[in-house]
Amino acid sequence: MSVKRGLMLVVLTMVAVLGLLTVITSWYTVDESEQAVVITFGKATATVTESGLHFKMPWPIQQVEVLSKETFSLNFGYKESDLKKLEKAPTALETKMITGDEYIVLTNLVVQWKITDPVKYLFDSENPKEILHSATSSAIRSIIGSSTIDAALTEGKADIEADTRDLLVKLMDRYNIGIGILGVKLQEIELPNEEVRAAFTAVTDARETKSTKTNEANKYKNQRSSEAEGEKDAIISKAEGAKTARIEQAEGDVAVFNKLYAQYRGNQQITRERLIIETLESVLPKAKIYIMNDDGNTMKYLPLQMMQQEGEKNDEKK
Repeated sequence: MSVKRGLMLVVLTMVAVLGLLTVITSWYTVDESEQAVVITFGKATATVTESGLHFKMPWPIQQVEVLSKETFSLNFGYKESDLKKLEKAPTALETKMITGDEYIVLTNLVVQWKITDPVKYLFDSENPKEILHSATSSAIRSIIGSSTIDAALTEGKADIEADTRDLLVKLMDRYNIGIGILGVKLQEIELPNEEVRAAFTAVTDARETKSTKTNEANKYKNQRSSEAEGEKDAIISKAEGAKTARIEQAEGDVAVFNKLYAQYRGNQQITRERLIIETLESVLPKAKIYIMNDDGNTMKYLPLQMMQQEGEKNDEKK
C-alpha cells in the first residue's frame, strides 16, 4: 500500500507541475512598444501587434518571440577617439574606402531602422543585423566610389547621404528580411592623415572665404545697380521734364511770333519800330531811351521812359 501511495503521490505531483507549467506558459504580455510572433511546432502561425495579456497553447506546443517596435540605430564607421588609431593602422579597416578619384577616406554614418515584418525578421535570415551591416557597407562604398574627394569632403555630403539611403533601401527591399530603413545620417567623412586633413581644411576655409567674398560682391553689385537705376530714372525724368518745358516754351514762342507776325503784316512800319524798342529794352534794361529829332539848330527829344513811368503811376492811382 505504501508503494502505491508513493506512486500516486509522484503522479499527482507531476500532474500539478504540468498544470502549473501549462498555466505559466499559456499567457504572455505584449507591451505597447512590442510585437510578438506565435510559433506553433517551430512554424510562425500568428503575429500579435496589440498590447496586453494574450493566451496561447502551452509549451512545447506554442512559444512566443517578442520583438521591439521601436527604432534601432546602426553605427557604421569610426569614432572621434579612433582617429589616431586609424592613422597608425597598417591594414585597411571597414571604415576606409576609396573615392572615385582614388583617395582614401574614413566614413562615419548612422542608419535608423526598424522591424517591419517580424516573421521575416525571425525566419528569413539567420542574422538580419549582420546583413544590414553588410548592406550598409556596400551602399556607402558604392556611393563614395562614384564620388570625388572634393564632393565627399565639402558640398557633396548631402547628395552622398541621400544616395546612400536610396541604395540601402533598395538592397533591403531585395533581401526582404523584414527590416525597413527610416533614415541615413552621414556623421562625417575624414581623411586618414592629419596633414592631408589640415590641407583640405585650408581648402574648405578658402572656399568659404571665396563664397563670402562673392556674396559680398554680389550684394555691393546689387546695391550699386539699384542706385544706378535710381540715378538713371532721375536723369530720364529730369530730361523728360526739360523736354516738355522746351516744347511748351517753343510752342508759346511760336504762338507769340504768329500773333506778332499777324500784327506786322497789318502795320509793318510801326511793328518794326516796336520790335526795335523792345529789343533795346531787353538788351539794355537800365538804359534811358530818347527819341530825338535834330533839324540842325535845336535838338528835340521825346522822354518816352518818363512818360511811361508817369502813365504807370496814374494807372495805380486809378
